[in-house]
Amino acid sequence: MSENRPAALSISQRTYLSKRVRWETIGGWLFVLPALLMYTVFVILPLILTILYSFYRWNGIGPMTWVGLKNYATVFEVPDLLGTIFNAFWLVVWFSFIPVGLGLVVASVIHRVATGRLGAIARTVLFLPQVIPLVAAGIIWGWLLALPGLINQILNAVGLGAFTRAWLGDFDFALPAVGLIGIWVLLGFCTVLLLTGMTKVDPALYESARIDGAGWLQEFLAITVPLLRYEIGVCLTVTVIAALAAFDIVYVSTAGGPGNSTSVPGIQIYVLAFTQRAVGLASALAVMLMVLVVLVIIPIQWLSREGIS
Repeated sequence: MSENRPAALSISQRTYLSKRVRWETIGGWLFVLPALLMYTVFVILPLILTILYSFYRWNGIGPMTWVGLKNYATVFEVPDLLGTIFNAFWLVVWFSFIPVGLGLVVASVIHRVATGRLGAIARTVLFLPQVIPLVAAGIIWGWLLALPGLINQILNAVGLGAFTRAWLGDFDFALPAVGLIGIWVLLGFCTVLLLTGMTKVDPALYESARIDGAGWLQEFLAITVPLLRYEIGVCLTVTVIAALAAFDIVYVSTAGGPGNSTSVPGIQIYVLAFTQRAVGLASALAVMLMVLVVLVIIPIQWLSREGIS
């Protein structure tokens, strides 16, 4: 009997542990379930329906007609629809590459020069555009870039009146003007994130580089940039998505005009679905935009993870 007691105890312990693990698993799923239901209802289900609608011709009210891949072919055949994708890639330069590049330089200067209270003030001022709603930012910049706006008044004051124009109403300058708004909005985010990453870099690396005679630029290229690959990857991911899925700023500032010079997929999807009642075509463009975002983001994520592996 005494020999069987340890075995009985071990069996009871294993049974108790298995029950405990089972209840902990059930409890964990119960905590996750509300968020999972919300995500399914508001993300997964609309995504599935969007993919389904993209194979139909539908006005949003009447019966649907199966058209297969015709909606996707239409996106490539209609220049205005295909042009929105090219405009989105141009916005990637303004919304992503420039803010990340400038953010690296500004963060490096703040990290090197502005310390203590001055650095905190600089971070706060740069991050303020993130607090302002994008709709309000678009309205404010619409006033600044208008023909009688502050930008043109400054140009007139410094003797550059020949360059004044309605920036958001000019076919050649409307898209760069929208890009300027994107730089203003996203620069603070990139700067603060990169500055946070710089505080994790071992100061001994910079001291060793200075002893070896390295200047600021050499330190920046040889130490700062390589050690911030993960933070740079995060900045590129967020800003590229903001550029490809841009809607608020573009809609408020230009509504896609003049003509289609600033029309981006987000604007065109809205026009197709709610103005032209072409829900199937709008869904096809939305699916293509989603695939495009994934194809662009995956290499960025892979390269940034590769740098810290």
